Amino acid sequence: MEALLCKKIGDPTVVPPTSSDDSSPLTLSTSHPIPQLNSPTAIRVRVKATSLNYANYLQILGKYQEKPPLPFIPGSDYSGLVESVGPGVSKFRVGDPVCSFAALGSFAQFIVADESELFRVPDGCDLVAAGALPVAYGTSHVALVHRAQLTSGQVLLVLGAAGGVGVSAVQIGKLCGAIVIAVARGAEKVQFLESLGVDHVVDLTKGSVTESVKGFLKARKLKGVDVLYDPVGGKLTKETMKLLSWGAKILVIGFASGEIPVIPANIALVKNWTIHGLYWGSYKTHKPAVLEDSLKELLSWLTRGLITVHISHTYSLPEANLAFSALKDRKVIGKVMITFDDGSSARSKL
Repeated sequence: MEALLCKKIGDPTVVPPTSSDDSSPLTLSTSHPIPQLNSPTAIRVRVKATSLNYANYLQILGKYQEKPPLPFIPGSDYSGLVESVGPGVSKFRVGDPVCSFAALGSFAQFIVADESELFRVPDGCDLVAAGALPVAYGTSHVALVHRAQLTSGQVLLVLGAAGGVGVSAVQIGKLCGAIVIAVARGAEKVQFLESLGVDHVVDLTKGSVTESVKGFLKARKLKGVDVLYDPVGGKLTKETMKLLSWGAKILVIGFASGEIPVIPANIALVKNWTIHGLYWGSYKTHKPAVLEDSLKELLSWLTRGLITVHISHTYSLPEANLAFSALKDRKVIGKVMITFDDGSSARSKL
């Protein structure tokens, strides 16, 4: 089968993975062994689409909190069709459309998972979109619904709002009835976020975040931000903390800026802030039922059109370096995907 192998730590954007240049950490194998069923309840899935997340990029760079032994096949969330089932499988049949997530291994034509880890994609639900759902939308759903318990009328501030998790947070925030303020960079991203019904968008190329948000809050007679959704970190976290109300909740999602922020404990004490670290993947070990309920609800929302997955870039597996480049260069609005079996080359929907 075709699979993308990470044989060493490095930048996945530097050269095409098909190149023999030793500077690439990635190698495209066209004859990698097809994974075999390893238990009676195992299922082999022919992958249709797999999502690129910032965590995948960091993992190949060696900068993610989990560092798998080399070599490994990167990848996390995916969708596809059931290709083979073990004798103990009762929930699925060959040909069923499914989606799921894994610690590793989705950047390949086939992946094996236990039936308990798979979710049936409902009829009428786009299979490629379902492959983009688990990590980005799952992160935002668990963060906003389970951790922050976001309610109607609260003010939600989303940093990095045009990225994969940012777009999902904006949509879920609106579904919860929140007043959503989004922060992004550039007119194109601002226009897209406005099309999602965001209440206020801050363009980082046009001045101060705090002044823009303060002006909006004053005009709407709002006291401050109730929930900060932060996948960016760095100076932006420090600046936006000035906007938080008494009793606000801070959701620490990630550090796309490359800088881990410091949240002063004395200010958190005085203002009664609650700080939630949100490592979505660890729920699979500690609270798998939360992930299961979350993804089922998200698939229902997707099927009913309550949320939409915006896929701005789609690539084939040999073009993985281009996919990582789009992610690295902040060209993506929403999600970037790798798809199989459609004969497509790199393209953009922007």
